[in-house]
Amino acid sequence: MEEKTLAQPAARVTTAKPRNASAMKGFWRKIRKPLAQSRFAKGMIASFLANALRFVRFTNPLSKSSSDLKIAYEELSPAIIALWHGQHLLAPCFLPRGQKMLAMVSRSADAELNALALEKFGFEAVRGSGGRSDRQHMEKGGARALIMLKRALDAGTNVAMIADIPHGTPREAGLGIVTLARLSGRPVVPLAVATSRRKVLERTWDKTTINLPFGRSAAIIGEPITVPADADEELMERKRQELTASLNRATEDAYRIAEGGRA
Repeated sequence: MEEKTLAQPAARVTTAKPRNASAMKGFWRKIRKPLAQSRFAKGMIASFLANALRFVRFTNPLSKSSSDLKIAYEELSPAIIALWHGQHLLAPCFLPRGQKMLAMVSRSADAELNALALEKFGFEAVRGSGGRSDRQHMEKGGARALIMLKRALDAGTNVAMIADIPHGTPREAGLGIVTLARLSGRPVVPLAVATSRRKVLERTWDKTTINLPFGRSAAIIGEPITVPADADEELMERKRQELTASLNRATEDAYRIAEGGRA
């Protein structure tokens, strides 16, 4: 059965019945707290998630029309890798071997599993969240995460950050990532990853996409965005819009290529 969304091409997958989805959600709510208190359980789930992603990546050959990620890393590092919420799950599998990476993840309880799974790929997770303005970003956790990411960039380490704001407007960059670019002087590099077979969770705010095995994958790097150290409020807003447009174009190209088309 084929599914379509406004932002993505068709995906050849079977849609689960709403009743089954509700049952799974209720089951997860019951076991989430006990799991959160067990280091062993969290480690086992993180390992399972990481291995599942590796399997999906292995069974989805990368299209020849994809960007050359290795060359991009060599030319642009250290850089700020920008991803969209809900489209980022498979991205860790495309990190070149031997490359250290710091990634900002949400401060929510559920995000701890994401952080543990990222560590299986050699990432170091920094807990925090992006902000729509500098004032918002100065809350304790976000400011501390920004400082850690800037220090990593200053030391020559790439960092990864979700560009849009949790439960905000999906596919619209916040100012947090633009602020990091201004403070560090390093470029924001949009990255989009897509597979031809996938399941879109339509009821999630960001249309979370679960990549499925036995298809074709594409990875596209968008136009890098640089932010001057003396950027004022107007220029920061313009750079935020440029990042939004660049990452959306990269996402559209990735889906088109994964489906067998050309960018």
